[in-house]
Amino acid sequence: MIALVSLRAYRRFVVVAYRFLPLIVAYLRDRRRFLIFGRSRQVSREMQRERAAVLLDTLLTLGPTFIKLGQLLSTRPDILPKAYIEVLSSLQDDVPPAPWDESKLVIEEELGDVTEVYDEFDTEPISGASLGQVYLAEYEGEQVAVKIRRPGIESLVEADLKVLRWSIPLLVRFIGEGRAFSLDSLADEFAKTIRQEMDYSRERDILEEIRGNFDGNEDIDIPEPIDPVCSPRVLTMEYIPGTKINDVEALDEKGLDRTELATTLQEVYLQMIIEDGVFHADPHPGNLAVKDDGTIIFYDFGMSTTVDPFIQEKIVEFYIAVANQDIDAILDTLIDMGTLSPTADRQVMGDVLELAIADARGENIEQYRVNQIIEQVESTIYEFPLRLPRNLALVLRVATVVEGVCVTLDEDFDFISVATDYLTEEGYREETIKRLAQDAGEQVQDTAEALFTVPPKLNRVLDTVERDNLTVNVQIDDENHVLDKLAKRISYSIIVAVGLLSASIIYSFTGQWRISVAILALTVPMVFFLYRSFKQPTGLRARPQFTRQSMRQQRQRDEER
Repeated sequence: MIALVSLRAYRRFVVVAYRFLPLIVAYLRDRRRFLIFGRSRQVSREMQRERAAVLLDTLLTLGPTFIKLGQLLSTRPDILPKAYIEVLSSLQDDVPPAPWDESKLVIEEELGDVTEVYDEFDTEPISGASLGQVYLAEYEGEQVAVKIRRPGIESLVEADLKVLRWSIPLLVRFIGEGRAFSLDSLADEFAKTIRQEMDYSRERDILEEIRGNFDGNEDIDIPEPIDPVCSPRVLTMEYIPGTKINDVEALDEKGLDRTELATTLQEVYLQMIIEDGVFHADPHPGNLAVKDDGTIIFYDFGMSTTVDPFIQEKIVEFYIAVANQDIDAILDTLIDMGTLSPTADRQVMGDVLELAIADARGENIEQYRVNQIIEQVESTIYEFPLRLPRNLALVLRVATVVEGVCVTLDEDFDFISVATDYLTEEGYREETIKRLAQDAGEQVQDTAEALFTVPPKLNRVLDTVERDNLTVNVQIDDENHVLDKLAKRISYSIIVAVGLLSASIIYSFTGQWRISVAILALTVPMVFFLYRSFKQPTGLRARPQFTRQSMRQQRQRDEER
């Protein structure tokens, strides 16, 4: 089986390389207009959109794995420019269904004969996706939805994952170092995500957990899994019909309050992310419906994940800072989460955040102010070391998609106001204020202690300096062997210089061209080694060291000692 997957991966690698060849050539020409020589060329926003359209078509052509990859990339502005994000955001996980005979075989391998397991089974799928498809059936007198993993998808996904792991070192050469940092972990992240989505046992467990978290909440409805007819490749759950949440005409005909629906939807996701720590991560309109009484129905929990407590805490702080329009607090929170490097231009980022908050609140913004900020961003955006931790990337995706659904329901929906009210009602604002006040008190106490302890220490240091008895120990941390690489470069450079000079002198004064050629022949390998040393990274890469999170972790380690 492993050998077959590897063989398929080699074939897929050739196909993928062929499909991506036009984009690769275009990126090479950006660096050198005529591939081998020439100046670099400026890439306009329109050119980016054209390339994004080519990328979209390529992903669709390459099939299920790459469709999922495109959806993941559409959540990662730290990897792709905005023009690509906008185009890939329209990527729909909608492919032609597999033949019924193949799907039937999956059911029989997992559960047994279809006619014996289910009372009735409609062989026409009601929805088809890249990894699975859903059918309607009847089980013990109740109508159910049966989700079946697409036949043969496992070997295709594993082969494509190998191709991606082989391809990423090549792709890194076509993007900036900042984006390369984020791309390095993309293959592992994507592999974990797509394997989880193919595991219907995991989906069933998360479905049960989220149902339990909203037990007693009559504003939402989540299908209940039918355990006797569930397996890793088949998921059977109750069928709950409803009106698509973006069908505003039908919702109006039923007399439903769309603003109330938008408020409920956002509050549900705030509870999932901030309070429960496990959330439905694919809230596009195809996975959300509304019952006649206004209850919101959630479908398809394949793309679901968890949020660790630290990120939950920082998201709360972020929302509160946004509600208070405290730009410094927003930036500090982004740095704490690892999303923004402490070296980023705070002035430019602050201007961008002010503009975003004003836009979210529907405030009037002078056009010259907008243009000024856009100009600042365009001149420095590629210098911003932006990072998106895996879970935070999904949180961002959810927030973006939910925002789109809420705006569809109510054009004047105020996200900040709803989030602020929710945090206040649940006591998060009061709790955060108390914690911040406590932290401030501890800082004041530490400062007061320092007023008494620092002067004597400083006085002793100055006395040592005055007696010329000050010793400074310097330890060089060179895990990447940077000094060795630099030493090699210097050695190669000296050898090359001596070789060229010697060959020139011997030929000029003695006319012995054979000896000169021999010396040059011995020098050529050194030229190659010198060139290769400059192509290799030195390992000198700046890493943020002094965020609150790192200092807190250091303090915890010190206390444990």
